[in-house]
Amino acid sequence: MEAKAVVHERQRKPLFGKIDIRAYTMIGALVAIWIFFGFLNDTFLSARNLSNLFTQMSVTAILAIGMVLVIVAGHIDLSVGSIVGLTGGIAAILSNWMGLPTGVVIIGTLVAGALIGMLQGWLVAYRAIPAFIVTLGGMMIFRGVLMGITKSTTISISDANFIALGSAYFTSGFGLVLAIVAVAAVVFMTWKKRQSRLQYGFSVAPLSLDIAKVAAISALIVLFVFTMNSYKGIPFPIIFVIALALIFTFIATKTTFGRHVYAIGGNSEAARLSGINIQRHTMMLFVFTGLLSAIAALVLTARLSSATISAGQMYELDAVAACVIGGTSLMGGSGTIVGAIIGAMVMTSLDNGMSLLGMETFWQYIVKGSILILAVWMDIASRKKQTH
Repeated sequence: MEAKAVVHERQRKPLFGKIDIRAYTMIGALVAIWIFFGFLNDTFLSARNLSNLFTQMSVTAILAIGMVLVIVAGHIDLSVGSIVGLTGGIAAILSNWMGLPTGVVIIGTLVAGALIGMLQGWLVAYRAIPAFIVTLGGMMIFRGVLMGITKSTTISISDANFIALGSAYFTSGFGLVLAIVAVAAVVFMTWKKRQSRLQYGFSVAPLSLDIAKVAAISALIVLFVFTMNSYKGIPFPIIFVIALALIFTFIATKTTFGRHVYAIGGNSEAARLSGINIQRHTMMLFVFTGLLSAIAALVLTARLSSATISAGQMYELDAVAACVIGGTSLMGGSGTIVGAIIGAMVMTSLDNGMSLLGMETFWQYIVKGSILILAVWMDIASRKKQTH
């Protein structure tokens, strides 16, 4: 019973409390970055550039969604970039060289990603090889396999249906419907959460604060849709990000599996004593990262209309940085999907803004690396304060 109490206490921390404060802080930082680059370059805040920015962000965000749960459980996956490259190459081969229909290409690519993730997860969970070593080796192996199966050549994509996965736009009418549904969902979820807390006797925020929060979120949703519609519409890859974020947020916060993942990261020994099957959960996490890497590969390959041997390089570091910047602790036990997406937006905004300003590549690496170190430093400092 004591072990179970510890597990429940541990897993409750990442879902409530200070997560909102960290998320709001990162939103404020993102707004400051946009204002800064918008002041230095008028193009940055244009509808066209913002549309491109969201499209570019989609691949990092999809990878970060899977990476969050892996890090929360106390592991890391350094192979996601190479899996993106390999599964993108598989998709191109299935589409171009074998001439298969788009549906078959998608299914084949997703199966390949899931199997790769399962293999790595099995090595980590059932053979007790550290995830760092398994995925570091995987990063090199999968890149080598990509070079071998593609003969180190670029494979172009000619299937219009496949290309649409990464370059199509939804019409303005769809955007308006999406905005209405999203605002209604925000209002309903806020009301339901408030009623639930009142029902069980928990304290609630002042009604005026909840109304202001709903109004602010609704305004951002409407502004996003209006901005996208003023260019070509909502980019298709963003719908992937939204759908996956909703699915995995539900998994992380509303399912037994998700609660167990937070418990494992918070205190693995207590989780084991409470009866949680740590091995099975660990393997499933790597299946998820493999599957999400394959989805990211489909989006990237479709957007570029080709697969190259350099596709996905350094993406694993962008995904990890997005998670850490968004509040996920490398020590495990805490982190949110929403925070990771905000982190992905921060990373992509920096890339986009510095490129528009014509900054040399070495400066971009220095800035992004410095921000990553700063984010980890802040996480460690905040944890030390909590323990004292």
